Amino acid sequence: MRRIPPLGALRAFEAGARHLSFTRAATELCVTQAAISHQVRQLEDWLGVTLFERRGHELRLTAKGAAYLRELTPVFDRMSEATARLYEREQGPLRITVLPAFATCWLLPRLERFRALHPDIELHFHSSAELWDFLDDRFDMGIRSGLGRWTGLKAEQLAQEALSPVCTPALAKKLRSPGDLKKVRLLHDTPKDGWRRWLDFAGVEGVDAEAGPAFNDASLVLQAARQGEGVALGRLFLAADDLKAGRLVRPFTKAMPNDFSYWLVHPRPLAGRRGVAAFRTWLLSEAGALPLTP
Repeated sequence: MRRIPPLGALRAFEAGARHLSFTRAATELCVTQAAISHQVRQLEDWLGVTLFERRGHELRLTAKGAAYLRELTPVFDRMSEATARLYEREQGPLRITVLPAFATCWLLPRLERFRALHPDIELHFHSSAELWDFLDDRFDMGIRSGLGRWTGLKAEQLAQEALSPVCTPALAKKLRSPGDLKKVRLLHDTPKDGWRRWLDFAGVEGVDAEAGPAFNDASLVLQAARQGEGVALGRLFLAADDLKAGRLVRPFTKAMPNDFSYWLVHPRPLAGRRGVAAFRTWLLSEAGALPLTP
């Protein structure tokens, strides 16, 4: 038979001992300071030992109190972790809405690393460019492009995007200066104004900014560039893997900062959910391996 003191008294002691303050312990446990004091005295009576030395407003642990705290804190930590794992299973998979190009070019090639770290967390992705106002519960998290201003949501920057021409190494050999872009096919994503803005930014004249085909997804633009169909105005964060592998190169050094960045967003109440916290930590770590401003 287990001889265990009342759980409420143990929680009161553990919180009070960690903070060395009954007031802060009361705030943590959402009770009154008097309730914490009463429960600690109840525990001391139950154990027959003095756990705290009270000197006016100063609170200190006795030697026995300190030893008891060292034993109890890991127990409460394990109970919390076990409860979180149970809650995670009850909650089901983590549902994430992702921009299609971000998913194709950047997220999916890295996803196996997350699975290796957290094989027990099931992920369900929804690839869409449509805006989600987070007022419904279809998703738990989202990866979106914008200015980071979503009312009521926690938003953390993954990367600031920049735009620069990219193409195959073979095609790059034909481009001695930005003016040579008039000799090749320009590849666009929509809306079809990126090339005009980049040419103005780089001070290039005599190039038809509207020439060439347009695609409704940035990943398709990069795919066409990889196939040698022309020069794409690449989003450098999304093109990072192609540039690192040498499938694409930057024929010119000028990179135009984009107003929008990529953001991880989720409702604030979900921040403590284990799956949300794990995916957030992993995603920020992966994004941090690349410069925010390429």
